[in-house]
Amino acid sequence: MLAVIKGAGDLATGIAQRLRLANIKVAMTDIEKPSAIRRTAAFSEAIYNGTASVEGFTAVKADSAEHAERILAEGNVPVLIDPTGEEALKLNPDVVIDAIIAKRNTGTSISDARLVLGVGPGFTVGEDCHAAIETKRGHHLGRVYYEKGQSPIPNTGIPGMIAGYGAERVMHAPAGGTFHCLREIGDTVTAGEVVATVGGENVIAAIPGVLRGLLPEGYDTPKGMKCADVDPRCTKDHCFTVSDKARAIGGGALEAIL
Repeated sequence: MLAVIKGAGDLATGIAQRLRLANIKVAMTDIEKPSAIRRTAAFSEAIYNGTASVEGFTAVKADSAEHAERILAEGNVPVLIDPTGEEALKLNPDVVIDAIIAKRNTGTSISDARLVLGVGPGFTVGEDCHAAIETKRGHHLGRVYYEKGQSPIPNTGIPGMIAGYGAERVMHAPAGGTFHCLREIGDTVTAGEVVATVGGENVIAAIPGVLRGLLPEGYDTPKGMKCADVDPRCTKDHCFTVSDKARAIGGGALEAIL
């Protein structure tokens, strides 16, 4: 069985890891310059570095569907620069999973494969997918919706709570410009500490914790873009492994496939 996952950020990577553990082959797609901030737990880093490894699985940048087939044959996860997903569909996948997390459907069709799954808000069962997976933290995280007309909970724009912190965990670009890292993922930071700059303006941590997310160095960043994330649980290992949220969503994807 082959599943194509659109998107290769940390949540999509959690899905990929769960499927690979179940011996389902996985190919992924992303844009030319991915903006995932949880880069150390995201297969999208293969686009920048050629390869990326997360929890024992390796992703490799693929130049075409033919190249992706060779990478699959080696037991690895190909990642295509393929914003529309058209190149990946040449692999004739059994399953297509839209895990771009755009809060809307950016072009996935229910006819793309025998089974099409929508991850997060913006998908409706029976219209653009066969089943949809809840991404909102809380009681229903990872739940799979199967009934026609059902959709995941609409986006609230408010980050979920972790160790009593919500919006304070996430930093947004105070100005547009080039992103420069002053700290690294995995570093312990304090409230009020400058972790990066954008367009000459400081990006400041609002709470203490471990820095688990940063945009890539040199990223051309629009004002207001999410650019960094602090984990108040202060466990460095969390920065380099699949998150609890991604595991739950990955479990939902595996359930729907089975």
